[in-house]
Amino acid sequence: MSPFWIVIRQLAEIEAMALSKKVITREEWEKKLNDVKIRKEDMNKLVMNFLVTEGYVDAAEKFRMESGTEPDIDLATITDRMAVKKAVQCGNVEDAIEKVNDLNPEILDTNPQLFFHLQQQRLIELIRNGKVEEALEFAQEELAPRGEENSFLQQSFLEELERTVALLAFEDVSNCPVGDLLDISQRLKTASEVNAAILTSQSHEKDPKLPSLLKMLVWAQNQLDEKAAYPRINNLSTATLEDPAV
Repeated sequence: MSPFWIVIRQLAEIEAMALSKKVITREEWEKKLNDVKIRKEDMNKLVMNFLVTEGYVDAAEKFRMESGTEPDIDLATITDRMAVKKAVQCGNVEDAIEKVNDLNPEILDTNPQLFFHLQQQRLIELIRNGKVEEALEFAQEELAPRGEENSFLQQSFLEELERTVALLAFEDVSNCPVGDLLDISQRLKTASEVNAAILTSQSHEKDPKLPSLLKMLVWAQNQLDEKAAYPRINNLSTATLEDPAV
């Protein structure tokens, strides 16, 4: 065999070795998992963090009593925060703004983008209820000036305002290009923004840690997939290990 083909063969063998994956058996994988020690207290704190951040006040109180895990904020404030969130989700934006100011007036005073989005949601609700004249007046008097007050956010505000007012140009808003503004998802988006702002004002994380950890798990598995075949978790709801395909 010529030296040329010997080199080609060696290169092919090297490439095959590079492409081959290490196979980790279930027994080996479970042993590695069992070697990782996680304190029950840390798991309880993770659960409490999720319940508090997402606003499950009754569940948080019950979990506190059963596990002895103390929340890092007063559970009474969760009820107030959820009242604001529910008001936005139901379209009662004026009530939500009033409740936010009762909690902490600085939240809206120091967050012009949040206040604009709440006012935008008020405009959407007026349009939803067919109050055309009131909607136009509200847009001109309350929303348009917001785009002029802050040069950094001006362009963004004006674009969102124009998109919202465009709803008035269509008789059948369900099929118009900006009809998504009337979807429940728009209310939920605004409600989540308010919820995050209130949490931040209370020196609490605006997002629960548990979903972030699950995203990190998915990312880590995707990275490991390139190098090894191992028992992976495909269904996060059951966390069942599935044997590697070899």
